[in-house]
Amino acid sequence: MGRCPEAELIARYAKRISWGLQISELPDQGGRAPLLPPGTMIIALDETGEQLGSAELAQRLSHARDSGVREARFLIGAADGLTAEEREGASLLLSFGRATWPHMLARAMLVEQLWRATSIIAGHPYHREG
Repeated sequence: MGRCPEAELIARYAKRISWGLQISELPDQGGRAPLLPPGTMIIALDETGEQLGSAELAQRLSHARDSGVREARFLIGAADGLTAEEREGASLLLSFGRATWPHMLARAMLVEQLWRATSIIAGHPYHREG
């Protein structure tokens, strides 16, 4: 991950997340996704997905954790987006709106929302609705 301004933002939020976080990049062609251990939930970022508020995302993640999900993997598509197989294999399609976002901006928004969701779940007073 190059040191573009988005990378700095991603790193800043990633450091704040109290849950384990790993960011993996696959090549556009021929990349193989890491094997999924039992108890893994796939969440794919896709413009056709659900538009959840921060509290709703936190609630979904909290419910998944309480239901035995040990790991959540988030997929951000390459330039051509996600494959039909990737969409179908996801437990949740999550959308940040119908606009097309550059990969690094989508990643920055996702990491910020994960930090916010973990803060909400932990009862941190930072998050405000409205």
